[in-house]
Amino acid sequence: MGTYKCCIFFTRRFALNDASTPGDVRALFSRHAAGAPYMGADELRRYLAATGEAEADADVGAAERIVDRVLQERSRTPRFGRPTLTVDDFHYFLFSEDLNPPIRQSKEVHHDMNAPLSHYFIYTGHNSYLTGNQLSSDCSDIPIIKALQIGVRVIELDMWPNSSKDDVDILHGRTLTAPVSLIKCLRSIKEYAFVASPYPVIITLEDHLTSDLQAKVAKMVIEVFGDILYYPKSKHRQEFPSPEALKGRVILSTKPPKEYLESKVGTMKDRDIGPQFSEGENEEAAWGREVPDIQDEMQSANKQEDDLLCTQRDVEEDDEQKMCQHHPLEYKHLITIKAGKPKGAIVDALKSDPEKVRRLSLSEQELAKVAACHGTRIVSFTHKNLLRIYPKGTRFNSSNYNPFLGWVHGAQMVAFNMQGHGRSLWLMHGFYRANGGCGYVKKPDFMMQTCPDGNVFDPEADLPVKKTLKVKVYMGDGWQSDFKQTHFDTYSPPDFYAKVGIAGVPSDSVMRKTRAVEDSWVPVWEEEFVFPLTVPEIALLRVEVHEYDVSEDDFGGQTVLPVSELRPGIRTVPLFDQKGLKFKSVKLLMRFEFV
Repeated sequence: MGTYKCCIFFTRRFALNDASTPGDVRALFSRHAAGAPYMGADELRRYLAATGEAEADADVGAAERIVDRVLQERSRTPRFGRPTLTVDDFHYFLFSEDLNPPIRQSKEVHHDMNAPLSHYFIYTGHNSYLTGNQLSSDCSDIPIIKALQIGVRVIELDMWPNSSKDDVDILHGRTLTAPVSLIKCLRSIKEYAFVASPYPVIITLEDHLTSDLQAKVAKMVIEVFGDILYYPKSKHRQEFPSPEALKGRVILSTKPPKEYLESKVGTMKDRDIGPQFSEGENEEAAWGREVPDIQDEMQSANKQEDDLLCTQRDVEEDDEQKMCQHHPLEYKHLITIKAGKPKGAIVDALKSDPEKVRRLSLSEQELAKVAACHGTRIVSFTHKNLLRIYPKGTRFNSSNYNPFLGWVHGAQMVAFNMQGHGRSLWLMHGFYRANGGCGYVKKPDFMMQTCPDGNVFDPEADLPVKKTLKVKVYMGDGWQSDFKQTHFDTYSPPDFYAKVGIAGVPSDSVMRKTRAVEDSWVPVWEEEFVFPLTVPEIALLRVEVHEYDVSEDDFGGQTVLPVSELRPGIRTVPLFDQKGLKFKSVKLLMRFEFV
């Protein structure tokens, strides 16, 4: 029994429910046990084969190991001399994250990794050195290490001369952020580059240095990375190398070298259009604002003036022409991915050069503006070239945008503030759980194809339903182990409800929710939802749990899973906190079915 105080003199007692076995689980057990009260390893093997976990004639050894582990963890002695499972044991197996996870086994890279880099979405960080907000937080190598440990493959460093102009610091320029030395960041990148993934780490450099400091950077980079630093022998490439060819290598990406401009000329990174939010404004509780619809984003951007489509960067370009006559040759040759910038209309920058490939950077609102009228041109550009999208300059609190704005247009490097939190970042975490969490997710073939009539994938087109996903939420458990008794409600057990939905192209994106189950630490919902999907290849399944409260609902956990990686059948879905850290015990029992 659970006891809660009520007023001053009274207490309320509530029964503590155990994780009851759902009817569907009992029916499944009965079917595969042929109506018997026990299931042996051979019957379990047939169940695993039926759910695609093993071949029909596979060795029974895997099933035997599962049976032995379940009995050991449940402290049960085998009956009748041979290990068998009861229906409750079978439920325990199904409700075990280790034995029955919702997606493919981690570290299982299964995409073709031999295509050029432009064929992949790449896990990308923005201002990777910042520990907090964009204006006054400290700069450190710790956020870089944390990003690499979760599989981020693109690290951004802003290079500036130190106060004495004789060394290089990393900081967010023209802010109050406290610097960290470049050499410290480089050494940490080398140490942690491949702890989560063997595939290449790309360092994007924002260069504000004089030519002598650029030469110093070249020397540092060569000394720190040595043989794992990859750089091209030819001046221009017609195609990027593949992730497989660059396995275990570090590569650099930046604009062509230029002198540090004492005048501190403004760039488009400092500009902004659309709504602006100060830190804490328009935020919804601890889990952040709902992810904005990308069609709304494009329509909002399209209402702005057209200067973003035809902005000239004359001042900066003129300075580069005048001051960049003597750049260090060695520094320039270390740049594998050359970053371009729009000269004149941004739309014109989306023209591909058949003789060379490059990287183009656009802010989230620049992308939204161009995508509103020229979405297919963006898709076509990303067939061979790399497109990097970064957060608008007014996201002072290190918030993020809807990453699908970039992904549906083929943008490979959708750069995020990894030190932030909220629903947008949850989508990023979930998307890169695909392909073994290696940080590279191959684009669907249709996003890379050009039809004989010259047409490419159009994110705005009305597409037919390719696949329908049925999701059933049975129950949840684990909150009582991970939270204090009065965390959600002082006077009674929590009233949990679940939200389930899809993030993807606009026509697929939706959220649904279950009823709230009152006064229970082990809520049983048994509700099913149906999601027609037009582009299932990049869709994400969103799951959130909240505790109903009259004033403001409390957060109970979340996860995001790639639809393409879901394992059909009844699975255990572990939940994560607001920062993306997995709870020790909180999990849901769910079923996935494709029709």
